[in-house]
Amino acid sequence: MSQQKIKITFLIPSLAAGGAERILSFVAKNINKEKFDTTLLVIGFEKDTVYDVEGLHVKYFNKSRVLKAIFPVIKYLRTEKPDIVLSSIFHLNTLMSFLSIGFPKIKFIAREANVLSVLAQHGTDNKLNFSKFFIVKAYQLIDCLICQSKDMQNDMVANYNVPRNKTALINNPITSATLPKTDIRKSNEPLQIITVGRLSKEKGHERIIDVLSQLDFPFHYYMIGDGIEKEKLLNKIDQKGLTKNVTHIEYTKDVESFLRKSDVFLQGSYSEGFPNSLIESCVVGTPIIAFKAPGGIDEIIENGKNGYIVDSIEDCINHLTQIYTDFNFFPQQVNQIVTERFNSKKIINQYENLFLKLTTNHAI
Repeated sequence: MSQQKIKITFLIPSLAAGGAERILSFVAKNINKEKFDTTLLVIGFEKDTVYDVEGLHVKYFNKSRVLKAIFPVIKYLRTEKPDIVLSSIFHLNTLMSFLSIGFPKIKFIAREANVLSVLAQHGTDNKLNFSKFFIVKAYQLIDCLICQSKDMQNDMVANYNVPRNKTALINNPITSATLPKTDIRKSNEPLQIITVGRLSKEKGHERIIDVLSQLDFPFHYYMIGDGIEKEKLLNKIDQKGLTKNVTHIEYTKDVESFLRKSDVFLQGSYSEGFPNSLIESCVVGTPIIAFKAPGGIDEIIENGKNGYIVDSIEDCINHLTQIYTDFNFFPQQVNQIVTERFNSKKIINQYENLFLKLTTNHAI
């Protein structure tokens, strides 16, 4: 016999451009509405929304910081009494974990966005090192931790004392239904290289620039993203004499068109959570060269079929040169590898099964 729908609240800092914001809003919008009653709760401002939330119940707190939303969140939980609250990004997860003490009937799920121990080593501030004690304590209070990659899951178990049976491994889904490109690079053209990502230390743009400065064939590089390292990176590009070879774009809603006209996506990160941009590149048929790093890269890239994982600058240069001289990647194959593993139907089903598992008192 059917009972009422499971009430789920997805809680995110904002709906501005960001991987966690896009994935959670996508999941909230696409899970089965016959089984789940979903609300997307946004700490930030409605004016910053860049993702499609049509048909989704969205509530904005219009607050500039998470801490300013504590009392509105508490009031919401007391009034709406959701069955499940799913939050993302560590500072919001930490807050919700401690608030969970006051709401024992609600199942609290945290979705981690990074391999935290590695990010703490390569990040641009000391917040993660300072907060480790609180993160450990917080994740002892939640009912489940969603990890986007095997590396992230292992990191949370080994370094943050999260019991493995409280973790769920769910990769990020493909959020677009686009088809792979049909054109293949002509051998006499400059190699079109692209990177999409935040301009911060852990993203490794400096070693990408070191790679580009040593290439001995014609190329053009699109660096899409903004961040605190921007001026430093642009200065380095100028110092290396690469200004004419580089186009920097702070933000664009049409990333796909740049991915389509690129020959290879170059990833320099020291740490990732689960890089959505790599999946997006593969979906349109553009292969990847990525430096070896924790965070799901080896779950996305199959060497020689949709790209390469490299260990050094020299290794990266060699593979770029190989792609320039003998391009042998087929867009359909590059696309197929990720669509088989990360199609939205498969990933959404994993979320739904987790929600049902945590609320066994519901029979739908």
